[in-house]
Amino acid sequence: MKFEIEIKLRLPGNLGKIRRALRDQGFRVSKSRLHEYNVLLDTSSRVLRSHGKLIRLRRVGTHTLLTYKGPAEQGRYKKRHEIEVVLPDAFGVEQILNEIGYHPIFRYEKFRTEYAKARSTGKVLLDETPIGNYLEIEGSPGWIDKTARLLGFSTGDYITRSYGYLYLAYCRERRISPSDMLFTAKDMRQLRKNKTNA
Repeated sequence: MKFEIEIKLRLPGNLGKIRRALRDQGFRVSKSRLHEYNVLLDTSSRVLRSHGKLIRLRRVGTHTLLTYKGPAEQGRYKKRHEIEVVLPDAFGVEQILNEIGYHPIFRYEKFRTEYAKARSTGKVLLDETPIGNYLEIEGSPGWIDKTARLLGFSTGDYITRSYGYLYLAYCRERRISPSDMLFTAKDMRQLRKNKTNA
């Protein structure tokens, strides 16, 4: 059974400092910066959500991933059972899920760059989202702590909430009505200009 263990860290708008810190610690880009479009699906009565589970379709370039995540274990890290498969036809799979009662409940997007270190079991993901920039560190608890510390963070900086939760908190703080966490056309133009992995 595969478990995903991770934390998020909030980053400033300018990503130059964290990119330099990653390079200085021996991390290199293992997957170039790509746009991700995610759709969470559930029943009309939110059966999955009520049990802390999710089904997600993620489109990255020409690839589509179907992911199931089980309930998160409480603690310093976010730990969830995860099953993920690559699919050839996102539209067809979404139609099938709709036919059996699973409909889109939340859409969100981000630009993600993946970093790794030679002979390392973990990875670092740099996410640019409509609500700000985040670093995700995935690996064993000890590796997460060591990597976060090397990059200048402490356990007090750890975030274990989902992007859906962070988006709702963002909307509450700004007194705006939540919908989907999507980039505006203006944001997309700016982000596409910034596509270097400097």
